[in-house]
Amino acid sequence: MARMASFEVSRVIEALPSSVQETAKAVSVVFDKKPRKYLTQEGIEPDTMGLFEGPSCMDQEGAVVELPPQITLFLENIWDEAEADEARFREEIRITLLHELGHYLGYDELDLTERDLE
Repeated sequence: MARMASFEVSRVIEALPSSVQETAKAVSVVFDKKPRKYLTQEGIEPDTMGLFEGPSCMDQEGAVVELPPQITLFLENIWDEAEADEARFREEIRITLLHELGHYLGYDELDLTERDLE
C-alpha cells in the first residue's frame, strides 16, 4: 500500500500547476496505518484519512518555526474507504493529499468543500 501511495503522491504533485508545485514540495508527506493513540486522545477521529500538522505556508513567512509542516496519510483508513479497490484507493490518496495540501496553503474546511476536496 505504501508503495502505491508514494507513487500516487508523486504523480499528484507533478500534476499541480508549476506555481504550486514548489510550495507543495516544501511539506513532507508521511504514511501511517491509522491515527496513533495520542492523536485520537487529542480529538482526531480514528477513521481520519489524512492530517496536516504544522504551520501553513502563510504562517511561515518571517516566523521562527519549531516544527516543519507535515501531511500524514493514514493508509489503512484510506484503503477501508476505498473498499480495497486499487483505483478508488489511488483516487482517495489524491483527494486526501489535495485536501491536506489545501490546509498547508491556508484554506479552511469551507474553502476545501467549495473546491470539492472534502
